[in-house]
Amino acid sequence: QVQLVESGGGLVQPGGSLRLSCTASRIIFSFYDLDWYRQAPGKQREPVASISASGSTNYADSVKGRFTISRANARNTSFLQMNSLKPEDTAVYYCKASRGTYVHWGQGTQVTVSS
Repeated sequence: QVQLVESGGGLVQPGGSLRLSCTASRIIFSFYDLDWYRQAPGKQREPVASISASGSTNYADSVKGRFTISRANARNTSFLQMNSLKPEDTAVYYCKASRGTYVHWGQGTQVTVSS
């Protein structure tokens, strides 16, 4: 069974940084597009950043210039480097791996930005 496991979340002060990781098992990782989403309390899940199998990246306007998505195919892992964090970045962050009709989600990791 395919598994995606996120890690790296936690509590950080405004202006701080966190690096999230998403490690996949039982897929040919390099074939998949990877996305990070987040869901804040009472809000819908929203896309944050994506990186295609070929390495093209896209970001939500709210995180451009602060977040960086990357991937290490040899390690079956995607990263989301988050800098200059704001309280409004507080959410559960999820990773998604997709290839055509095959879509897999992780269980999420909590990020809380608060002083």
